[in-house]
Amino acid sequence: MRAAVVRSFTEPLVLEDRPVPSPAGHQVLVRMEASGLCHTDVHAAHGDWPVKPSPPFVPGHEGIGIVEQVGDQVTHLTVGSRVAVPWLGEACGRCDHCVSGWETLCLQQQNSGYSVDGSHAEYALAHGTYVVPVPDGIDPLDAAPLTCAGVTTYKAVKLSGARPGTRVLVSGIGGLGHLALQYARIFGAETVAVDVTDEKLALAAELGADHVIDARVQDVAEEAQRLGGVDAAVSLAVSNASFEAAYASLRRGGTLVLVALPAEGKLEIPVFDTVLNGTKIIGSIVGTREDLAEVFRLHSLGRTRVVRETRDLADINGAIDQLLGGTVPGRLVFDLRP
Repeated sequence: MRAAVVRSFTEPLVLEDRPVPSPAGHQVLVRMEASGLCHTDVHAAHGDWPVKPSPPFVPGHEGIGIVEQVGDQVTHLTVGSRVAVPWLGEACGRCDHCVSGWETLCLQQQNSGYSVDGSHAEYALAHGTYVVPVPDGIDPLDAAPLTCAGVTTYKAVKLSGARPGTRVLVSGIGGLGHLALQYARIFGAETVAVDVTDEKLALAAELGADHVIDARVQDVAEEAQRLGGVDAAVSLAVSNASFEAAYASLRRGGTLVLVALPAEGKLEIPVFDTVLNGTKIIGSIVGTREDLAEVFRLHSLGRTRVVRETRDLADINGAIDQLLGGTVPGRLVFDLRP
């Protein structure tokens, strides 16, 4: 099978021919149809974060495919089922986080494409309990971005407190942001979209943003405060300056939801203002299996649109360069079908 492999944090990925693996008792073998490219894949490939993966490994955690084999402990899935292989590869299932609906905080979790091989390959192994069924009728090329970009922003918008009558700012209208904007609208919020490229600003307007701010020529906080401030800001742009602008855009009692993870991400918080204004600052990382199931249901109902372009796995290094160049309007997806 073809697989894109990180062999070194300082070298491009290598396309290798590897044997098709066999599933252990708790695993399923998935013949991949599509795998989305996430900025986390780039951080993994470059070893950007304090906890680093161990080369060689196969990145990818927006995988969609067909179950081809099941281990003898897997009884709820059948060969031929379409499933998603998400970031949460597995968790312990027993700790207080797991049993209280916060499995993504489990200290024992394994992550697809990071601590275990992921979906940028023609076949992938996955824990049978932690794959998520994909409803019939969803294009695998749409389902792939929903598996991370979708569920990550859906969870962030949930945590933001978005609801009818609130105003929500989405900072960064890219692979994640174009979906966050749609979820905020589904929740009934007035939306403010912020970006720095003409194409993404146009996309935000096309997707129904109530207000669009060009951070190149406008002061984001000033424009947001002119509207009365925002009740919540979902920070998706990989930029410390964008975090500061999102914080300054909040009205009293507002919530800043941090999602993006720059390699050297920092946010200096003015304690006096934070206390006086009753500001809430929270971190949000992906979502649970149930969150992803909800994301798929919303897409099945026609409530969301995935903006994406396809690439061949052989062009993974070019796709990474394009992602880092900021020229991708939505999500890049590797089409792995024959």
